[in-house]
Amino acid sequence: MPARLPSDRVAHHFSPIDEEVAKLLELKVQLGGDESRHQFTLKTAKETLTGKYGEDSKLIYDLKDQGGELLSLRYDLTVPFARYLAMNKVTNIKRYHIAKVYRRDNPAMTRGRYREFYQCDFDIAGQYDPMIPDAECLKIVHEILSELELGDFRIKVNDRRILDGMFAVCGVPDDKFRTICSTVDKLDKMSWEDVRSEMVKEKGLSEEAADQIGQYVSLQGGMDLAERLLQDAKMSQSKQACAGLTDMKQLFSYLQLFQVTDKVVFDLSLARGLDYYTGVIYEAILTQTGPVPVAAAQNGAGEKAEEGVSVGSVAGGGRYDGLVGMFDPKGRKVPCVGVSIGIERVFSIMEQKAEASAEKVRTTETQVMVASAQKNLLEERLRLTAELWNAGIKAEVMYKKNPKLLSQLQHCEDSGIPLVAILGEQELKDGVVKLRTVHSREEIDVSRAKLVEEIKRRTLDV
Repeated sequence: MPARLPSDRVAHHFSPIDEEVAKLLELKVQLGGDESRHQFTLKTAKETLTGKYGEDSKLIYDLKDQGGELLSLRYDLTVPFARYLAMNKVTNIKRYHIAKVYRRDNPAMTRGRYREFYQCDFDIAGQYDPMIPDAECLKIVHEILSELELGDFRIKVNDRRILDGMFAVCGVPDDKFRTICSTVDKLDKMSWEDVRSEMVKEKGLSEEAADQIGQYVSLQGGMDLAERLLQDAKMSQSKQACAGLTDMKQLFSYLQLFQVTDKVVFDLSLARGLDYYTGVIYEAILTQTGPVPVAAAQNGAGEKAEEGVSVGSVAGGGRYDGLVGMFDPKGRKVPCVGVSIGIERVFSIMEQKAEASAEKVRTTETQVMVASAQKNLLEERLRLTAELWNAGIKAEVMYKKNPKLLSQLQHCEDSGIPLVAILGEQELKDGVVKLRTVHSREEIDVSRAKLVEEIKRRTLDV
């Protein structure tokens, strides 16, 4: 039988616990007592994400809180942005936003497709003249993809009004517009035969309507295509399509001024299945992203070939003039247009390119490593490091008292640090620092007074 504590020791042992319990009970009374009373009612509107994404809604992560209320993880940054505008009565703003979003999708690591990932969004909200902000968004996509040097790319553009007008003149019933739009959106992943089969067999569209759609979604071009479609016998019957085509001509005229039409194509197969788009839509894809040609993967070169080829679209967006009004109590609309960059997809391509090339990738912004050639020079290394820091130089020192010089040089090789400032007994006597260029292994003596100037000169373009 276990030994018993004397009663006074038991009381002494438990009295602090009793005191804390009493405090908690008192706090509970102050907060409202029973569980049926909720004092903390600040929360965002529930079910914010429903009815915005069409058939992609199946990719939303649905959750329930302890009370059974339906909640969801953020699917994108656009819907929360629209809600923010409505809640704060913002009528015009230009902003960017980088944050995590979540998709209940099948992850494909080699393609940069994850269930949790970062997006970078740029949006322009406000009442402006047609196509000017839209053209700026496309210019930004062009600029980003050009400067990242990810490879050759194409930005497809279309307009929801053109799509809806096309569906109408082809005989698609009004109640099937959105579901047929979602099927057309799969043309970048499926053949026309498979898309047509889904329209007819799964969506119940007539074969005649599907065939007419097929004639249009194969068309690509620029301002000339918009002009041709305005004269098309069927498309010209739709006021909605004509409005979209007129704006498309205007858009291309601005894109010509921005000098980006070399990469932008008017593509009638682009649909983007999200329900909130109301006007211009666009999507950026890489035409080749890896060392293996796209054709090799398409011709059955196997999984390894496919892994090195493509990650799908890397950016997309469009105009969503009605989304803010869905959150405003009075339905007040704020026209918006924006673009979203898939950061992980971009990183995936950059990693593939780095692996395929022999070029060493810098893993740090450090400009110079402060090293020593002999023992017992830690204080001198730290003193010089502080001088460089104070002068705005990104310097680094190894966290050991007596590191081997070879280890310090190897660290610079591995991490891409371009310069090494080496201190030794002789250098200290002469008032100089031996400055070593890592890639060429060239060494020169630089006076202590001119060291900062020399480091800045040598790392100007690094």
